[in-house]
Amino acid sequence: MGGKYRITGNAYPRMRRPRRRRKVVLAVVAAVAVIGLGGWGTLQLIDAFSDDAKKTGAKSRSAACKPRSAPSAAPTPPRPAQITVNVYNATPRSGLAKATADELQKRGFNIGKVGNAPAEYDKRVPGAGLLLGAPGAYDGSFGVLGTQLAGAQVKADARTSADVDLIIGTAFKTLNAKPVADRALAALAEPEPAPGECG
Repeated sequence: MGGKYRITGNAYPRMRRPRRRRKVVLAVVAAVAVIGLGGWGTLQLIDAFSDDAKKTGAKSRSAACKPRSAPSAAPTPPRPAQITVNVYNATPRSGLAKATADELQKRGFNIGKVGNAPAEYDKRVPGAGLLLGAPGAYDGSFGVLGTQLAGAQVKADARTSADVDLIIGTAFKTLNAKPVADRALAALAEPEPAPGECG
């Protein structure tokens, strides 16, 4: 180029590249800062939630392990001497009701009626036996008498008296051995702590 606009020297006018570089550098720095803050915040949230979970777990474990007082809602089962048992034979074998009633009497139960089963149950009890009583017997008498005979079924009827029927079924062989029945009675009177309770 000629005239008064001749360019001399080694310096040339620069375009605005340095400003672009500054913007790129600032953008990278800002992005790194945002990512760092985001990561730090995420770690803080994870720590907060994991601490809460640990505290909650510890509280639930300590609450589950607290020894509980004796359950006041569960009634104490009656003693055999407080239960009157009527023994009926629903099998073709003779003398079974009398022999079973005598053994139950030796074990402390009161014996009521003894004889053949009513027609609706005669030879119609396929299992070892059937315990029959008022609905309230579920809360006590059925459990206590059930310790004497494995596999006995239970059924409530419309009676209002406290006596319980033991109807001997066709699969009946014998009452539980007395030591076995005694252990079952003891466990019934003093149940083991439920899982999660302190011993």
